[in-house]
This record gives sequence, structure tokens and C-alpha cells, in this order.
Amino acid sequence: MRLAIRKPGRTEIVNVQTAPASHTYLPAAATPSLPPAAQGALVPDAKPAAADTSHLHRIVSPMVGTFYRAPSPDAADFVNVGDKVTDKTVVCILEAMKLMNPLEAEVKGEIVEILVENGQLVEFGQPLFLVKPE
Repeated sequence: MRLAIRKPGRTEIVNVQTAPASHTYLPAAATPSLPPAAQGALVPDAKPAAADTSHLHRIVSPMVGTFYRAPSPDAADFVNVGDKVTDKTVVCILEAMKLMNPLEAEVKGEIVEILVENGQLVEFGQPLFLVKPE
């Protein structure tokens, strides 16, 4: 690949060589010759199997932004684990482009788990809460 860099009164041509990107993923199950302890070392962030959450409703982020559990730093959280919510209950605020956007539960039930930390950046579609619907 050739790259031309132009500045007023000067042009430089640079030859650029790039190595092809290759990734090799080696799941622990694909290495039967290793003892189980060594297989777990191949996946450093391995976590124990999570409980089945298929029956729970996920409240997901409708936008990219910063997640806040309370309306201000000294105020109480909107919801905590174990709290009952309705479809109109505000569960958090998402800040995007200096605008504070309240997020409602959209389902009646009980908060089972809060999946993100206060002040954390969240992505579009990222699960924020797990709710046990009534």
C-alpha cells in the first residue's frame, strides 16, 4: 500500500506494509490434553455458569450515554434490588450530549439485578436491569 502525505510545498510518498490480522481463539473444551486447571487458565475472565435469566425481563439502554442511578449525587437511588416497579417507574437517568433522559421500567414487577455501575458508560441495547415480571 502506498500513502501520500501532502503539505503545502511538500509531498511525501510512504510505502506501508501491513501484516494481515489473524486471531486464533482456543476454547478450553478444544484442548483435551491439558488438565482442567490449565484449561481454565486459557480463559482468564471465565466466570461460573450464570443462573437462568430467560424468564426475566431486561431493561436495556435505548441510547449510548452515561448511566446514573439517582437524579443527583446526594439523592437516593431511583430503584434498588427488591424494589417493586410499574411500567411508569423511572429506574435511572441516561445522560447523552448533556441531556438527562429518564428511563422507565416499561414492565410491572420486581428489580432482581442491576447490571451496571453508577456513572458507567453504556451502549445502545446494553442490558441495565433484570426485572421479574408480575
